[in-house]
Amino acid sequence: MSEKEQNKSEQKEGGKKKFSRRKFMIRSAVGVGVLVGTAYLTRSMWRRKLADLANAGDAFYMGNTKTPMIWFEITAENQVILHSPKVEMGQGSFTSFAQIAADELEVDVNQIKVVHAETASGNVDGFSTGGSTSVSGLWQPLRELAATMREMLKNEAAKLLNVEASSLTAKDGVISGGGRSLTYGDIVKEVQEWDIPDTPPLKDVKDYKFVGQPVPRIDLRDKVLGAPMFGMDASMPDMLYGAVVRSSSIGATYISADTSEAEKMPGVVKIVKEKDFVGVVANTRMEAESAKNAIKVTWDIPKQWQSSDIEDMIQVGKGDPVVIQKKGQAKRILNNEEDIITAEYKSPIGAHAQIEPNGAVAYVEEDKATIIMSTQVVNLTRREVAKRLGMKKEAVNVQPTYLGGGFGRRLHTPNAVQAALLSKAVGKPVKCFFNRKEEFQHDTFRPPTHHVLKAKLGEDGLIRAIEHNVSSGDVMFGSALLPQFINPIIGADVGAWRGGMIQYRKIPNFRAVSWRVKLPFATSWWRSLGLLANTFAVESFMDELAIKAGKDPVQFRLDQIQDDENGYRLSEVIKAAAQKAGWKDGVHDGKAMGFAASTDANTPCAHVAEVSIENNEIKVHKVTCVIDPGLAVNPDQVKAQCEGCIIMGLSGALYEKMDVVDGQLTPTIYGPYRMALMRHAPKEIDVVILENADAPGPVGEPPMGPIGAAVANAVFRLTGQRLREMPLQLG
Repeated sequence: MSEKEQNKSEQKEGGKKKFSRRKFMIRSAVGVGVLVGTAYLTRSMWRRKLADLANAGDAFYMGNTKTPMIWFEITAENQVILHSPKVEMGQGSFTSFAQIAADELEVDVNQIKVVHAETASGNVDGFSTGGSTSVSGLWQPLRELAATMREMLKNEAAKLLNVEASSLTAKDGVISGGGRSLTYGDIVKEVQEWDIPDTPPLKDVKDYKFVGQPVPRIDLRDKVLGAPMFGMDASMPDMLYGAVVRSSSIGATYISADTSEAEKMPGVVKIVKEKDFVGVVANTRMEAESAKNAIKVTWDIPKQWQSSDIEDMIQVGKGDPVVIQKKGQAKRILNNEEDIITAEYKSPIGAHAQIEPNGAVAYVEEDKATIIMSTQVVNLTRREVAKRLGMKKEAVNVQPTYLGGGFGRRLHTPNAVQAALLSKAVGKPVKCFFNRKEEFQHDTFRPPTHHVLKAKLGEDGLIRAIEHNVSSGDVMFGSALLPQFINPIIGADVGAWRGGMIQYRKIPNFRAVSWRVKLPFATSWWRSLGLLANTFAVESFMDELAIKAGKDPVQFRLDQIQDDENGYRLSEVIKAAAQKAGWKDGVHDGKAMGFAASTDANTPCAHVAEVSIENNEIKVHKVTCVIDPGLAVNPDQVKAQCEGCIIMGLSGALYEKMDVVDGQLTPTIYGPYRMALMRHAPKEIDVVILENADAPGPVGEPPMGPIGAAVANAVFRLTGQRLREMPLQLG
């Protein structure tokens, strides 16, 4: 049922809302607005305020408060099906959703099946899946929905049992009272329309049975058995295969194509020429790829870019500076006084390198279109396909699948439009995917960065003034998710400076400045955005300052943390990490420890990395991670996310790098694009969870922050070399 059709089914009877059988909804109570208008006139002040707000990471579910957004379905067999508006990228969000819902619904978590909501259901997320906010953003709406649904069932059971609803109890999907019982499934078989009451009071978290427990992942069995659940697995009856010609050169614009040779090749059904691309539809994928390679395309290539060109662009001092954080007189002190400590750091272009390449299965019929694909932006994809096809968005049904790796790569999936146009041209379903080379070369990359840090120590050995300047390509700016009119209002790219603020706010004078550079290739969201690079720079510099001051680097940090709630949580993870790891400065038995901490999206995290040097290679033996995500809905999943972030962060810090050679991004295949392998993983990752907030916070990205700096700081103790550029390599 479409959104429009669902809205028509809603009726008013006796002042109460009526909905069709077996469908249960709640309206999201949370929305997010953007401050505009007069803010532009005082934008310097407002930019810092907005930057500080964005840095806190308090993101809510961005659903439409007027349209039902979250649907529950109960089957006659007493199973609860949750149609999730968020997609499952591997973090285990679906399991957390099941836990949250089960506790308020009064069912066993094993009774709940979580599926991806199709856009045709009307259950459409107004924004995306990203920012590590799926669980934290749905925490309140999902509890309210489940509690409301429980009351709906009790009210209907009261009618069927001819008793007062207040006399009934619900447990394990069964409502009992007056010596009789009905399962939820029994109730839905008897009810045609449902009255939706006001949301009842929610349970106290301490009374929850499943939230806070290490419940096994609900998708584990299907993944272990290789069930067809990813975008690459998708198929439709009578399906054909598509391939699109893509240039390997940066900035290339499609001009024209000679398709005469391709048209004669075996299996080719049709050559499709559009205003901005040319593609092939064939009987098999191999035939489509072969014909694609035979097409001679004329491209407009403006410049043969090289890595040196990109390095020249990414320099503090070039581009547009925006002050994102300011306290005291840091600029005056650091520009006019003596004994200023200065350091520079760099990070390279990084690829997402997820296992599953981008692609889609599309079927465009006369009055509707169906898209099956791995995407983080279901609603945006629907809008783009509808616009290109000239359809109303309600006519486009996007069916999201499990993602074979997301990490921000699927926060824009315009390839759905290409698949749809190929399908429209032949009137049949078409499956069209990137090959591996195309996936690497047409990635939306992690931008390179350049950092300049300055500081002045006081007579007490603590920091008197500090400044962080970061130059970066775009992350958020230029994204299809962000309206372009926002750019001049907020000034600095929130994604590029994520993790770049000074978190030690007891320092009397500090300043952070973002320098935006527009690069000739696409850069965008990458897991943790700028957090890995920015924390590498800031926390490496903090280590330098501690050594310069002759102080223990852990205590040096603790002495400069502000005495407030955020400061308390940061202090606690720092102290716990040092204690759990048995923190020791210096070299012991050929190994050294490195320390680093960060606060990302209001989730503080601290790492201690134990490192040695073997055959002139950096070897990480153990990482101790302490994180405070607030309430941990599923502690096992929190630990798994920390482990995943640490491994991915180590890969980025020690190995990963893209280059630009003769106008092309390279490497274009695994192997030459170095990544951390099993043998590079620490033998031990010890995760400790603190819960110093009463609601769940982001987990999927914050642990990325400290790992690069923690390793680099350990290497300095072992070798005396201060590694200032990722990937970290010994001289």
